[in-house]
This record gives sequence, structure tokens and C-alpha cells, in this order.
Amino acid sequence: MSGCEPGHGPRKAGVVIASTRAAAGIYQDETGPVIEDWLREHGFDTFPAMVVPDGEPVGAAIRALLSQEPAVVITSGGTGLSPDDRTPEVTLPLLDREIPGIMEGMRRAGTAKTPLAMLSRGHAGTAGRTFIVNLPGSPKGVMDGLAVLDPVIAHICDQLEGSHGH
Repeated sequence: MSGCEPGHGPRKAGVVIASTRAAAGIYQDETGPVIEDWLREHGFDTFPAMVVPDGEPVGAAIRALLSQEPAVVITSGGTGLSPDDRTPEVTLPLLDREIPGIMEGMRRAGTAKTPLAMLSRGHAGTAGRTFIVNLPGSPKGVMDGLAVLDPVIAHICDQLEGSHGH
């Protein structure tokens, strides 16, 4: 299922993993490979996943990716209620426009499986022509979120590139 390959070749995508413990090498990140595989299945060329500590390093990583003008940036982690869960706070200032329906859909789909999904505080929106979305830090939460994006990711990219087909 490609759909995300405009005339000038595959679209680029970046992945930012917010995990202080994984960034320190205490444990192996499990969500980055899931997201990268999903992106490749959808026709994206991915930059190497960036595993950074929670908080402002996440914002710095997103800004670094935005300088490369990717079509998509997906973050994982840092969306809960722990004091160092700050991914939403560092993502929001980077967004030109929010897309609240994406997160509503993700929380609705996740809550059908676990009530804890309603605690995710992530954002989805655009920064220029880049779609940015914050996914939870668990592999199951990531897979649930990607399933919500499956039917709309190509349309999001098309719209951001100026195609107005509906």
C-alpha cells in the first residue's frame, strides 16, 4: 500500500523516540522499528530514528527533522502524565495547525482496548508541509495509532503537497 509517492520520488519521514532510559542505553527501544517498518510499507524513505531523552531534546529533534522538510514526523513516548512526559508541550509550539480529529480517533480506538489510552496527551498537526503526530510509548499503543493513520496518511500528504482531491 504505497500511496505516498509523489512524482518526485518517495516522501521522507522522520521518527523521534522520547525515552530517557532508551537514550541512556538502559533498555532497547521497541517502538522505533515498528514505526519505521510502517512508514516503509507506506512508501516513505525514513531518516534513522532519533532516540532522545524526554523533554526539550524531543523538541530539538523534531526541529532538526523539520529542517530536512520531511512529509511526516512521528514521535513515540512522552505523552503520559509523568513529570518528564513533555512531548506534547514541546510539539505544540512547532505546529502551524492542529488536526484534533486524528488524536480523537486514536484515543477512541485505544480506549476500546484499554482505558489508559484516554490519558494520552499527544498532538497531531502540521508544520508547513509536514504532518507531525505524537504516539504513545508502548508498542501496542504505537500499533493502534498507526492503524488509525492507515486510511488517511496518503490523503494527508497529498493535501499538504497541494493536491485538493477529495
